Amino acid sequence: MKAPAFQYACPRALPEVFDLLARHGQGAKVLAGGQSLMTTLNMRLSAPEILVDINRIAGLSGIALEKDQLRIGAMTRHFEVEHSELVAKHAPLIAQAMPHVAHPAIRNRGTFGGSLAFADPAAELPACVVALGARLVLESARGRRTVAAKDFFLGLYSTALAADELLVAAEIPVAPPGARYAFAELSRRKGDYALIGVAAASIDSAVTLVFFAAGDRPIAVQTDRSSAANAVERELDPPEDFNASAEMRRHLAGVLTREVLGRLAR
Repeated sequence: MKAPAFQYACPRALPEVFDLLARHGQGAKVLAGGQSLMTTLNMRLSAPEILVDINRIAGLSGIALEKDQLRIGAMTRHFEVEHSELVAKHAPLIAQAMPHVAHPAIRNRGTFGGSLAFADPAAELPACVVALGARLVLESARGRRTVAAKDFFLGLYSTALAADELLVAAEIPVAPPGARYAFAELSRRKGDYALIGVAAASIDSAVTLVFFAAGDRPIAVQTDRSSAANAVERELDPPEDFNASAEMRRHLAGVLTREVLGRLAR
């Protein structure tokens, strides 16, 4: 299939972006890496009035350590995040997850912020930022605000972004001393969307497990190491589709929980 007809704009500054978003509202779609958007356009799942290409906006990419947090610009390519020494040192959970994101060709073009804003419940990065207690920076002509990652994802492809707002960065607390992290997912083929996956963070005796492909958004389970598997059985109600039954996903979630707990304990 071919994409429906749409207007195209390639602004050079954020005020131009905000003006276009304000004027077109829900009729505007932001084009970052385009790895998800192009597919939905060609399948006619998306039919925007206008595409707003933000690839020429300066200052939206880059990775920087700012006091006690790691800031990742929304337009930072997955490849840059995957190979960043700062990410490996201060956000090792994300470093573990990046090789699981699609394929190298897609990681060369796809963006960190694009994955978050698209809010696919089977994607790796939304679960990671929730597990890490990140804050997402949203900006519009009205100003700038931050939203906790756990409050950003509202449902299937739905987020707290207003129609006139742009996700500009993620602010991730640096890994504290003694913290442990583990990431695991199961897919039919490498690079496919996960049948089930989990991002895990252990600080002191508390464990945060955030599951993806387990609901319409990242599903967080707060527990301790001794009762984590039982907590998963109680709290997960995964969907059923042509890839896997709910029962299969729940079973696989338990398998991954035991795997990541073993890695956290090493």
